Amino acid sequence: MKKLFLYTTLIAGLLSSCDLDINDDPNYPGNEDVTPDLIFPAVEGSIAAAVGGDIHNYAGFFAQYYDQKPESNQYNDLAQYLFNESSQVLDYSYRIMYAGALMDAKEVLDNSENEADRFATTVLRAYGLQVMVDNTNETPYTEALLGNENPNPKWDNGEDVYRGVLAEMDEAESQLTDNSAMGSEDLVFDQNLTQWRGFANALRLRMYLRFIDANIDRDEFISRAQTLVQNNEFFTGDAAFSGFSNETDKRNPWYETNAVGLTGNHCAAYPIISYLQSTGDARISYAFDVATESNTYVGQIPGGKTRSQEINSDWKNKNVSAFNYTHSDNSGATQPVYFFTQAELQFLIAEVQLRFNNNEAAAKAAYERGVAHDFEVRDMAGQEDNILSLWDTASDKLELIYMQKWVALFCMDHMEAWSEIRRTDCPKLTTASQEDLFENNTTGYNPGDLIEPWTNGLQGGGLIKRMNYPQSARLHNTNTPAAVPGSTPVWWDIK
Repeated sequence: MKKLFLYTTLIAGLLSSCDLDINDDPNYPGNEDVTPDLIFPAVEGSIAAAVGGDIHNYAGFFAQYYDQKPESNQYNDLAQYLFNESSQVLDYSYRIMYAGALMDAKEVLDNSENEADRFATTVLRAYGLQVMVDNTNETPYTEALLGNENPNPKWDNGEDVYRGVLAEMDEAESQLTDNSAMGSEDLVFDQNLTQWRGFANALRLRMYLRFIDANIDRDEFISRAQTLVQNNEFFTGDAAFSGFSNETDKRNPWYETNAVGLTGNHCAAYPIISYLQSTGDARISYAFDVATESNTYVGQIPGGKTRSQEINSDWKNKNVSAFNYTHSDNSGATQPVYFFTQAELQFLIAEVQLRFNNNEAAAKAAYERGVAHDFEVRDMAGQEDNILSLWDTASDKLELIYMQKWVALFCMDHMEAWSEIRRTDCPKLTTASQEDLFENNTTGYNPGDLIEPWTNGLQGGGLIKRMNYPQSARLHNTNTPAAVPGSTPVWWDIK
């Protein structure tokens, strides 16, 4: 009953937008009766509100899973990269991450005497900071969360933050003993310390691969990744904040905003539809409806709503596949917020086995586990055989791993999809023109290739590489870095 009360309170408070000062904690009321073990689930809930809400939304546009519906307007600027700091796209997530999750994590780390709780909190802190780095590259770290002692913390370089949180996890794990046990309420792994260790290892693997592809201490991080894969001490199932219910302010945050709070704004994007069709993938029906005009699946050119209507004045909602917020398994309202999916983990393992261990058989086995898990979690088990069979005929098996990871992250973890696109350069960016594709001339286009937004507000064109710094940070922190164009890669995206 206590856990249900905590959960209900968290969801009602965290999934509603609010204006926060990042020197204040929205979840910790200053009551000495609220002990660290009761603060811990607030850390989890704040992260879920950020990663599963606004971040999930804009990253889905950047990963080219969906686009702005022709007859709606809520996300025109996201689809067309026509936003800047004053648009405040990242502001709420930044505030809830720092004033909520990271501030509450500091309360636990400063006051808890339970080494297992401190370790799990450190893992959550590492995850939250990884997400912020992957958005803006620099983020407050070494001087952050000091309140009035330092109201203008510096923004640390992303590489330094990655190294810092990796060291923090190592130190916290070294404090564990055979008798360590969590005392905090836990809405992710239900106090299973083995699962928290496995989550930490998965985060390490994710970050190691980014060091490798940034060509930073490459040999060292390849060795670390190989050791993690050899030891195979990862979490089972998914690392996810779950337990949502289909009631007001208790639903999945992205669903609450887009399926309940707004009229439907999302339609399928051309790249994901083209790839799912080319591979005969049953997952095309998971969150897309057929276009009513053609009774087929149709994706819109990314950032293409306006240009499509200029060419065809009758370009309407009927012409494209609407996003089905409920999903084929009716899980939309109650879908967990995924911090790390098992499918992503298996595809990362497959990558290490193929790239660095030269073990194609082990890579295939991990690939198959990743595909099978994704179909299972979507309640589509038994429909994956043709996707499994792609391995034997693939001319570029690493590209297949990357492409299937992109598919598996759809509706599950859009932030990681966007990050992995930037790290791997897969799906590739097509050279085919948007107008040709709109008029069904697919010469030079490979199914799944990303497409530069047809209307593109990004200086210099191309795909977006980072988010703007939050305007609220600029207003309150004089050390917020000068604005950087969205075409500037984060530290690990050097290709």
